[in-house]
Amino acid sequence: MSLHLYNSLTRRLEPFVPLDPARPTMYLCGPTVYNYVHIGNARGPVVFGVLAEVLRRRFGSVRYARNITDVDDKINAAARDIGAPITTITDRFAAAYRQDMAALGVAPPDLEPEATRHIPQIIAMILDLVASGHAYAADGHVLFSVSSFPDYGKLSRRDPDDMLAGARVEVAPYKRDPGDFVLWKPSTDDLPGWDSPWGRGRPGWHIECSAMAAAHLGDTIDIHAGGVDLQFPHHENEIAQSECAHGGKPFARYWLHNGMLNFGGAKMSKSVGNIEKVHDLVRAHPPEALRYALLSAQYRQPLEWSDELIERSVRTLDRLYGTLRDLGPVAATPGIPGAIEAALDDDLNTPQVLAEIAAIATDARKAETPAERQRLKSALIGAGLAVGLLQQEPSAWFERGASLDDDARIQALIEERAAAKKSRDFARSDAIRDQLAREGVLLEDTPQGVRWKRA
Repeated sequence: MSLHLYNSLTRRLEPFVPLDPARPTMYLCGPTVYNYVHIGNARGPVVFGVLAEVLRRRFGSVRYARNITDVDDKINAAARDIGAPITTITDRFAAAYRQDMAALGVAPPDLEPEATRHIPQIIAMILDLVASGHAYAADGHVLFSVSSFPDYGKLSRRDPDDMLAGARVEVAPYKRDPGDFVLWKPSTDDLPGWDSPWGRGRPGWHIECSAMAAAHLGDTIDIHAGGVDLQFPHHENEIAQSECAHGGKPFARYWLHNGMLNFGGAKMSKSVGNIEKVHDLVRAHPPEALRYALLSAQYRQPLEWSDELIERSVRTLDRLYGTLRDLGPVAATPGIPGAIEAALDDDLNTPQVLAEIAAIATDARKAETPAERQRLKSALIGAGLAVGLLQQEPSAWFERGASLDDDARIQALIEERAAAKKSRDFARSDAIRDQLAREGVLLEDTPQGVRWKRA
């Protein structure tokens, strides 16, 4: 079976055929770095990171981009609260995001474009949209004209009249149509801004992703992925502005959307307040168990997040690592079993992958000969490799070792403490110092930076 993916645009399971078989392209909407991300934000990077590795095995290569949104009104507000430039906020939380994803076993993408480094490309795309009649300037803003794109709504399948009716609350007077959305907006002196043909200002959120995707992956990309909550309006707006800017070329050929995490029966959301931050979870639980939990449901389906789910994932990994330990020191030559690859080819069927892993472990516990133990140990480690599990030594797992080695973990905490001090978050800085002291790690501030040693 070849790789088949569910395309949200067509509402069908389709064989994946890239434009360039030598280098498929994929773009994943990344974080807005104004705070620590919650565990729901990690589902996409975990699942679509697995997909990136599948693409590498199937096609030999992939060009995978996951962006950083580092200019946004929430970032501006966070920076204003502490009286610092936005880079104080964005540098700190982008670093924390990378550390937290690494703890979950998420490999870095091939490309990690940042919005503020693509202002020229953003302005150029907006100029093209204005010149072609798809956007207009008004009162220091530039807006996309939704009525200029007849296919608006084709991804979310929302009726345009319904979308516009929902937009008629507090419609800005400079809009020609209630559904028109901002591509560029003016900045006052106390806000970050860049010079443009429309005056000093900053980009809207939607245009950032379109410009970054085009700059690194081309006018048409193979796969665009993200949470289902981004389908409208973010992804819908990306399609409209990208296809209009590129003469009608398709923006993305396959749209993949992961389902939301629910917590306490409601969608996990910062605005609701029912969130669990990855930054806290990876320090309270084995990160590999969190990864296992995120893979335990098919990615398009909702996942109910709970302490029970984490505990169940820990117990499962206890059994799997216990099996590897009990197989003894037989040499393993891991290769990914065909049944695992077949499950991943079926729209990333990770629950089936986990079921296959459990079945291999059951057989391994019954193995009687050295040859059987070697074969099944290789299969078990290889099966885990396909989804980023079972790659520790069993002894490290049972010591509850994190996926980062201890020195790297300590250094990451020291860097986070420095960033917290810079942003005047002294409570967090002191908490990290106290945590390290309890672990017997002593810090020394020197002109060359912080040195540490174990007591």
